[in-house]
Amino acid sequence: MSDLAIYDMDRTVTRRATYTPFLLHCAVRRAPWRLIFLPLVLLSMLAYVAKLIGRAKLKELNHQLLIGHWIHPRELKPLVDSFADKQVTANIRPGARAAIARDKAQGRRVVMATASYRLYAAAIAERLGFDDVIGTGSVIGLDERVRARIEGENCYADAKLRMIADWVEKSGLLGRHGHVRFYSDHASDAPAFEWSDEPVAVNPHARLARLAAERGWRVEDWG
Repeated sequence: MSDLAIYDMDRTVTRRATYTPFLLHCAVRRAPWRLIFLPLVLLSMLAYVAKLIGRAKLKELNHQLLIGHWIHPRELKPLVDSFADKQVTANIRPGARAAIARDKAQGRRVVMATASYRLYAAAIAERLGFDDVIGTGSVIGLDERVRARIEGENCYADAKLRMIADWVEKSGLLGRHGHVRFYSDHASDAPAFEWSDEPVAVNPHARLARLAAERGWRVEDWG
């Protein structure tokens, strides 16, 4: 029997979101000329706000604009490593570090479940001592190159809970895991909050703060 502690990443473990900063980090270091596409990135964000495109398409478009149609892992790895080092140095909430240490000391299996791309979230998670990572996947071609396309679902809202459930089954924990503690800052994670045994709203935005008050979920300030 293994108790679990499952963490959202952006604005839960980290102070700030990581997806657009990751794309900019890659563009600046690999192909600065791609910054000419920033107006198109802004347009894609406006299209998302106007509900003309979904989150998954937004991610794919911006990935294509700032990194390209494809990139080989040997080119991507130093970008991922330098970005992860930067995030761990300057973008981690102190309370997240304390919670991870506490959960590990309690013998919990510590898991990150994030809508961010797993290709860089895994590097951040490894540096913080996570045991497993559930995140948005990337299509890998037969040539091993990472495409600007999402494999499967964007790990967000209901899809995040489905991907957690899939991970539980594939990890051999179905019907065998114990108590589940779930941390997030955002109401989009309501399905996972409701599924968990111990929901914890971390530095919640207004909608999640209201939901936590209605449901009686614990609220924590991680600084």
